[in-house]
Amino acid sequence: MRHAFVCLALTAVAIAGVWTWLGSPVLLMPSQFGRGEKLYCVSYTPFRGGQTPLDPSVTIPAAQIEDDLKRLAQVTDCVRTYSVDFGLDQIAGIAAKHGLTVMQGLWLSSSPIKSQYQIETAVALANKYPGTIRSVVVGNEVLLRGDMTATDLANTIRAVKARVHVPVTYADVWEFWLRNHDVANAADFITIHILPYWEDFPIPAGDAVAHVEAIRRQVVNAFPGKEVLIGEVGWPSAGRMREGALPSPANQARVIRDVLALSKRQNFNVNIIEAFDEPWKRALEGTVGGHWGLFDATTRAPKFAGAQAVSNHPLWLWQGAGGILFAVIVFGAAMTVRTKDTPLSFWLAVGVNAFVGGSLIGWTIENIPIESLGVAGWSRSLALAAVAIAAPIVLSVAIMCSTPVPAFFRLFGPKDYRERNPLALSTVAILVVTMLLAFVIAFGLVFDPRYRDFPFTPLTAAIVPFLVHGFMVARAKGVRPAAETAGAAVLALSVGYISINEGFANWQSLWVCAVLAGLAFNLARVRDVPG
Repeated sequence: MRHAFVCLALTAVAIAGVWTWLGSPVLLMPSQFGRGEKLYCVSYTPFRGGQTPLDPSVTIPAAQIEDDLKRLAQVTDCVRTYSVDFGLDQIAGIAAKHGLTVMQGLWLSSSPIKSQYQIETAVALANKYPGTIRSVVVGNEVLLRGDMTATDLANTIRAVKARVHVPVTYADVWEFWLRNHDVANAADFITIHILPYWEDFPIPAGDAVAHVEAIRRQVVNAFPGKEVLIGEVGWPSAGRMREGALPSPANQARVIRDVLALSKRQNFNVNIIEAFDEPWKRALEGTVGGHWGLFDATTRAPKFAGAQAVSNHPLWLWQGAGGILFAVIVFGAAMTVRTKDTPLSFWLAVGVNAFVGGSLIGWTIENIPIESLGVAGWSRSLALAAVAIAAPIVLSVAIMCSTPVPAFFRLFGPKDYRERNPLALSTVAILVVTMLLAFVIAFGLVFDPRYRDFPFTPLTAAIVPFLVHGFMVARAKGVRPAAETAGAAVLALSVGYISINEGFANWQSLWVCAVLAGLAFNLARVRDVPG
């Protein structure tokens, strides 16, 4: 028992150390915009909860918009809108009451009828609220989507200019301005989007401000005499890595801080994307799409302000405590089946399982609501969490009892060959579920990877105990089973493709590939078919 308690104590200290490191706030350098100054402008759409512009029946009530604008008036002088339907035509009138100005957007699409409605409504609003609407943005990323030709877009901009008394612009990703000078000639000023995370070659957060500076200079040089507004710039606080670009609260704060400081030094204006997290975007862009806001989608509270230190895991104390409690449960389960001559190596193996599970369970639970969308998403996340919790406990007991993990056919095969030991059945059942979940994740990252998350924490907590068990407990003899062999081959091929496709700067991808490779290795070692 002395060995057990020593290993448990060491495991608890290690888990506490991990969570102290993960939760440590990142001390950000003071920002000039943390001393009472307001932002030039922020992108704003009022959709909350299940509200989405993908549902044409949605209409946002005025009270909801007013609640948002009261909050935004404390941090910005302006909001940028993108459309006039769904009740968004109320924004200008409400903004006027709170001292906010508006970059009034109108949504151009491939439908001439819908586009004309947007134009007529935006023109009427610009003429009704001349002191509130500072400019009209005629279309957003129309050329990027291919909804209109550059010639038609330029003509539309000129037509709107003839009917309003405020400056008129168009907004798109910076490359499309460089390709379409006629559009620039039609606009009063140029509004470019620079999103380092979404570049074709993603830019890490540490290099984002240099990228923004270089791109803006390139556009300014291409259009001398034209004002260039950065109409969208920001960073996501959650979601999957793209090469070296990691979404996180600290990186979001860092990028916004650095860009704002640059804009003040060089005297140009930026519009931050965006005011509030928008859950509806997750249906189009995955987890990362819903986490670009300065304010939380649910609480409507700011994520950070000024020069405060930001933690990527603000609940780390609770997560660390929960991890230590989980380690106690793992050791407690192992102690119930201990013997007097249980070797120290077995307690060390249990300690590894408890450490991995205890370090990652809190992170896994934290990510469930962030990465789950719809019934399928929640089902996958909850199933991953279930095997991540079960595997360290059950496999630790199996190690203490020297119980091998049976082959799959011992669970599903002919009655005469089925395993009857409940502990052995539990281990193989967890392995089957883990392998199926690994297939879902691997296939998604191979065939449709752009918006897929990397669930490295639950996969690690589920797979590592099988690897530890495999080295501690002798396996059955016999022929290599077909199901496990096929599973190992599929995972091995997937790992090769994913690691190359995602790039070696993406540590989330490499982590997932490592644990998938570990699972493939474990499956390939199975020998349990009797001739």
